[in-house]
Amino acid sequence: MDSELYTADHDSFRETVRAFMERHVVPFHDAWEKEGIVPRELWREAGKLGLLGTDVPEAHGGGGVADFRYNAVVSEEIVRAGASGVGFTLHNDVVAPYLLRLTTPEQKRRWLPGFCSGELITAIAMTEPGAGSDLQNIRTTAVRDGDHYVVRGSKTFITNGINADLVLVVVKTDPEQGAHGTSLLAVERGMPGFERGRNLDKIGLKAQDTAELFFDDVRVPVENLIGEENQGFVHLMEALPQERLSIAVVAVAVCEQVLEATLAYCKERTAFNRPIGSFQANRFTLAELATEITIARTFLDRCVTLHNAGGLSVPDAAMAKWWTTELQKRTVDTCLQLHGGYGFMSEYPVAKAFLDSRVQTIYGGTTEVMKEIIGRFLGL
Repeated sequence: MDSELYTADHDSFRETVRAFMERHVVPFHDAWEKEGIVPRELWREAGKLGLLGTDVPEAHGGGGVADFRYNAVVSEEIVRAGASGVGFTLHNDVVAPYLLRLTTPEQKRRWLPGFCSGELITAIAMTEPGAGSDLQNIRTTAVRDGDHYVVRGSKTFITNGINADLVLVVVKTDPEQGAHGTSLLAVERGMPGFERGRNLDKIGLKAQDTAELFFDDVRVPVENLIGEENQGFVHLMEALPQERLSIAVVAVAVCEQVLEATLAYCKERTAFNRPIGSFQANRFTLAELATEITIARTFLDRCVTLHNAGGLSVPDAAMAKWWTTELQKRTVDTCLQLHGGYGFMSEYPVAKAFLDSRVQTIYGGTTEVMKEIIGRFLGL
């Protein structure tokens, strides 16, 4: 079943992204996996081609088109290239909405041009060592002191954490209010007391810099408050549907990519003098995956359409996130099995997909949290 989500303009943009990935990413990604980080120059090259901030107004250096389908194209082409270390998706899909919706004109002038050019790499810091992403129990505090907030605490598992120049940090500004006493502060590279910890050693996403961050009495100007004080929880809840939709885009793209590669393998690989795909058990398995992935693509396309119209609900985004990522996990596991011993070899893309996919059911809200959200909206 062909997707009708994209237009000729999106197809043209896809060609640009694909050419960029083939020239600037694919030949080097294996080396970046060993180094544990993508070079900053890649971001600047992406900025030159307009791959960053497609929905940022042209006045601030962006593409000026508020259409999530362009974001999805970037994510899908990153998946196609096997470039799981490239953090453009978090930059474009997760951080951009905060900078577009909540910042003042002065903040936009300060940050958005660099955001779009690739000179300013962004991250968001919510998760803490002892609290996960439970906003009720985060311990990083920001105490008002004149024209500054004094920030104390730490964060972990922060994507783009080493490269980031601007980090949106979730802090407690009124501890007595729990989750409703949180705020968002933009902490900038070079602020005294702001330190990076380890570039964390993960089982997958090896080229993606995922870091610990430490804040030791960091004085952050009041002008770096994002949105309203003590409204951080509300701001985060408003942005989470797009973040979860973004994760679902990656999940479906991985499913499609891995299934395509596995079909080709099963047609070429023989056992007992016949292609392994011709055995009924394997044929049925592949038929089931193809059906489920088509269903996932159809639901995802509908969610993207709703989101572009401003109508993607919290439970729909949660459904998309948990179901597609669980399908992704099952798809890569099944396809690895169909590759036999070769699936266990690192040089086969399915092995890399197996490791990279595991986190998808965890970040952005675990499968269990997604089901809890859906259950509450069902009145349970």
